[in-house]
Amino acid sequence: MRHSAEYDNFTKLVDRVLKVPHSVIKERIEEHRKESEKNPHKRGPKPKSKSSASGPASNGHP
Repeated sequence: MRHSAEYDNFTKLVDRVLKVPHSVIKERIEEHRKESEKNPHKRGPKPKSKSSASGPASNGHP
């Protein structure tokens, strides 16, 4: 059975995407995250900030 040109192009694209190593994908995601943090007009929830105190007992209450 002969496939259409669109199917062949799609299959080639999927093969190219699947050949990218996971480490490269993680690196690109981290680069994008760093670039998006620079945007002062970012919409959506703010990223959680890490507090200097660790643990629930160190919040200043007895």
